[in-house]
Amino acid sequence: MKRAVLFVSISLMFMLTACATSVNLPSQPGEPGSIIGNITLPEGFSIDIYAKVPGARSLALSDKGTLFVGTREGGRVYAVLDEDGDKKGEKVIVIASGLTMPNGVALKDGDLYVAEVSRVIKFDDIENNLNNASYEIINDQFPSDLLHGWKFIRFGPDGKLYVPVGAPCNICNRGDPYAGIFRMDPDGKNLEMYARGIRNTVGFDWDPATGELWFTDNGRDLMGEDIPPDELNHAPDQGMNFGYPYCYGKGIQDPEFTERGCKEFTAPALELGPHVASLGMRFYTGDMFPENYRGGIFIAEHGSWNRRVPIGYRVMFVKLQDNAPASYDVFAEGWLQGEETIGRPVDIQQMPDSSILVSDDHAGLIYRITYSAFS
Repeated sequence: MKRAVLFVSISLMFMLTACATSVNLPSQPGEPGSIIGNITLPEGFSIDIYAKVPGARSLALSDKGTLFVGTREGGRVYAVLDEDGDKKGEKVIVIASGLTMPNGVALKDGDLYVAEVSRVIKFDDIENNLNNASYEIINDQFPSDLLHGWKFIRFGPDGKLYVPVGAPCNICNRGDPYAGIFRMDPDGKNLEMYARGIRNTVGFDWDPATGELWFTDNGRDLMGEDIPPDELNHAPDQGMNFGYPYCYGKGIQDPEFTERGCKEFTAPALELGPHVASLGMRFYTGDMFPENYRGGIFIAEHGSWNRRVPIGYRVMFVKLQDNAPASYDVFAEGWLQGEETIGRPVDIQQMPDSSILVSDDHAGLIYRITYSAFS
C-alpha cells in the first residue's frame, strides 16, 4: 500500500510541476443542507439528500431497491437501503473493505460485481448476505497501474460485463490492453477488446432504443486551457478506434503523437467542455421528467483540476435527435461556488419512480432529483 500511495503522490507532483496553469484542488465540503441550497435546477425540479456515503462514486440499483455504491479511496463498497419507503437511504452498510479502488459496481442475477484496479470480483446472492458478504475472483488479468486504473463497469444488453482499462499516464502509447473497453462473460471468461483509443472512460450506457453503446472519455492534460475537449462517444460496433493518443475531439492532433492522422479514427458524437472530467452518464427512460428529457443523456461532470478558471462540477443534459446529439445544456450546477468546490458529481442512477440519483465523492453524498409541475 505504501508503494501505491507513493506512486500516486509522485504522479501528482509531476503533473503539478509540468502544468503551467493553476491547480484547483478541492476545498472542504460544506454541510449537506448548505450544498443543496446552492444547487440550481430548471423550473419544477427539486434536489434533496438521499444518503450520506463517504466517497460515493459508481452506483448500481438492484430490482429490490438496494443501492450499491463503489468508492475510489477507502477501499469500501456500500449497500444503501430505504427500509421505510420515504425515498431516503437511511441505512448504510459496509459490505466490503480493504479493496483497491473498488470504483465499479454492477448487478446480474442477484450477484454483485465489483471492479478493483487489476481484477473483478463477485459477491453471490448479495442481498441475502449484506452483513456477511464474501467474494470470489472472476478475472484478475487486468493491469495493476493505479493512474486511471479505477474502473466503471456495467452489463450490456448482450449479457456481457464491460470493463474499461485507462491509459496509465497523461499521454503515452502503451498499446493493448490499455486505453480501451473490454467485455467478458459473467464468469470472467472470453475477455475481448470491444473498442480502442479511449484515454479514460468512467461512464457508459446503452441507448434503450437501439441497444448501442455510448460513453464519456476524458481528454489529456497539459495542452492548454481550452483543449482538448472531453468527449461523448458512440460505439455501435465492436472494433472501433476513437483516436487516443493521436487525436481528440473532431480533429485535434496530439503534438507528441503525429504519425497517424485524425481521419483514421472515429470522431466523438459530441465535444464536451475542456477538462470538465465527464464521468457517469445515463439515458433517461422515465416518465417523471418532462417529455424533453426522455431518451436523452445525463452526464456527471466531476470538474477540472488544473484549469485557471475551473469548469465542470455540474450535471449536463444531452438531447438526442435522429441518434445524434442535438444539444448540450446545464441541468444542475452550483457545486462550484466561485473557486470553492463544495461537491463533485460522479455518477447517475435512475430510480423506479423515474427520479435520478447523483453521487458526489467530495461531499460524500448521494442526491435525489425529482420533478413536479407544481414545485
